[in-house]
Amino acid sequence: MQRIHIVGGGLAGLTAAITAAESRVQVTLHEAHHTLGGRARTSEGPYLTNEGPHALYRRGPHWTWLERRGLLGRPASVPPLEGTRFLFHRDGALRRTPPLAMLRLTRRAAHRAPVDADFLSWATRQVGEEGARAAANYMGVALFHHDPGSLSAAFVQERLRRATALPPEAHYPVGGWAELVDRMASRAWNLGVRIETAARVGPRDLAGFHRSGPVIVATHLDSARTLLEDPALTWDSGRTALLDLALRTRRGDPFIISDLDAPGWIERFTAQDPTLAPAGEQLVQAQIPLAPTAPRADAVRRAEHLLGLGFPGLHDRTTWRREALASGRTGAVDKPGTTWRDRPAVDRGDGILLAGDQVAAPGLLSEVSFNSGIEAAVLALGLLGKAAQDTPRTAGTP
Repeated sequence: MQRIHIVGGGLAGLTAAITAAESRVQVTLHEAHHTLGGRARTSEGPYLTNEGPHALYRRGPHWTWLERRGLLGRPASVPPLEGTRFLFHRDGALRRTPPLAMLRLTRRAAHRAPVDADFLSWATRQVGEEGARAAANYMGVALFHHDPGSLSAAFVQERLRRATALPPEAHYPVGGWAELVDRMASRAWNLGVRIETAARVGPRDLAGFHRSGPVIVATHLDSARTLLEDPALTWDSGRTALLDLALRTRRGDPFIISDLDAPGWIERFTAQDPTLAPAGEQLVQAQIPLAPTAPRADAVRRAEHLLGLGFPGLHDRTTWRREALASGRTGAVDKPGTTWRDRPAVDRGDGILLAGDQVAAPGLLSEVSFNSGIEAAVLALGLLGKAAQDTPRTAGTP
């Protein structure tokens, strides 16, 4: 009996497993870690953090896909009062409003931004340099890149429009992303997917899987390159320093600090989901993109400076702290002259398929993983169907 093997138990792998298993085919999911989720894992309590400022964008296609399967749970939106605590760091000080020119740029239609021009040059022609630089730096939140202005204008403008939409598109799974992962894993299990954790796969294992049917590689692109022994599997990504803090609660703390002088983002995640930290404490995360060779300490110092401006008594209120560096693990970014179609193709030929957040599928942040996972599963199902049609029939078979 033919079987689809999926390597990687993150959002892309789980999406592919569910999509394939809904067609009643045999599916095995292999995950190298002891837990599923990939970059959507949530740390264990008492402070529930994710690897970066995760959000589900309501207008994305994955929202509908999750909702139809009862997997959304109770996504939290931003309380209206917290929306008034959105601050912007510009010209060295915290302010309540961004430059007017930046706001004008957020209203520009995404389809008018050219693919082959860099965002900063195009945006400067639209609204002037001040607004263009502020908008580019603002987009550090959705790109995890140290220089968003150097990327394709069409790529950045599409994300700027969605990241600044009103009412906000961003919603958050209550209890952290692990709750969403658990629901997806349960759905896969109930559909008959065989889930194998702590199952590290190598090129030789992959060859064995391939003999029984299509294989979907739903890992980080660097891992896929090694596993498939394919040096062509490369694409640009960001590099960002993460600083997570638990603070004793104080009324009036900001919800968000967006750095418009350089890419950087600070968010108090307990504003929309108090369950992420114990009572009387709040969870704050700083995300500061870094150039390829810049030391993490530089970003941490900048994060501490921004936090000190927005959170009085920061040092005395801090009850927990964690630092991390996410390098090449922050999704695809498209340079001028490229689009998502130019990224590594989902269909690698010969029954090998690729899924993840740096492959040729559209979407913002995790949407690329969902979209590529669905496409990979549909292609795998098509390959199984073709194999069944091509199988020689024995005598007497109707």
